[in-house]
Amino acid sequence: MERVAQCHCGQLRVTVTGEPDRVYLCHCIACQRRTGSPFHHGARWRKEEVQVQGEHKIYTRTADSGFENRFHFCPNCGSNVFWEGDRAPDFCGVTVGAFGDPHFPAPTISIFEESLHDWLGFTSVTERLEGGFPMVMPAKTQT
Repeated sequence: MERVAQCHCGQLRVTVTGEPDRVYLCHCIACQRRTGSPFHHGARWRKEEVQVQGEHKIYTRTADSGFENRFHFCPNCGSNVFWEGDRAPDFCGVTVGAFGDPHFPAPTISIFEESLHDWLGFTSVTERLEGGFPMVMPAKTQT
């Protein structure tokens, strides 16, 4: 199995072989700020299963654990595509959304749930759209 992840502009690409070691969701505040989302959806592979093509810049930060994490992003579009860290030096993580694959394996681990948004989950969804928002959204009615 081979999968290719890429940044928004396509300049930075990561090719992985085999199945990921783990697929997870992280709800920590740092990941929320880094992704602009209420959680980060990631997968990791052994470094020998990962090939990087294209220019990338690195943002380094020390995690609450005290270990250093290095986030690699495209210098053109700013997309964070992959990361590596000192806590698990033999592994490389890839942002699942960068694969653009709706059939990617589902996460089996959810971490930092103390920062999980209360509304997160399908039970709160009352409207489902297959595509994006229509050009004109009807006004919500008061009940």
